[in-house]
Amino acid sequence: MEIRDVFLLEAAVADLESGRLFYEEQQPGLGGYFWDTLLSDMESLIIYGGIHVKEMGCYRMLSKRFPYAVYYEVKNNSAYVVAVLPMLRDPKWIRGKLEERS
Repeated sequence: MEIRDVFLLEAAVADLESGRLFYEEQQPGLGGYFWDTLLSDMESLIIYGGIHVKEMGCYRMLSKRFPYAVYYEVKNNSAYVVAVLPMLRDPKWIRGKLEERS
């Protein structure tokens, strides 16, 4: 599958910002590292988009450094990031977030 572009929906950007704030509270500078790492993970969808397991209607890519999952859809050679959610949350909470956004 050829992915040409990666787009983040507003809700996914809000998820990223929430994660950044959480990690920044843990240790100064860690929030910026979280942000950069997750953006890098999402940029890799250009190469690997569409190969991940589908869960709850979306592809799910796991972050390499943080316990977060990137949920995305593929349409017309573009990946649309729907959510960036912490994997340590209750699966029902994750399912609810994804259902809200579909």
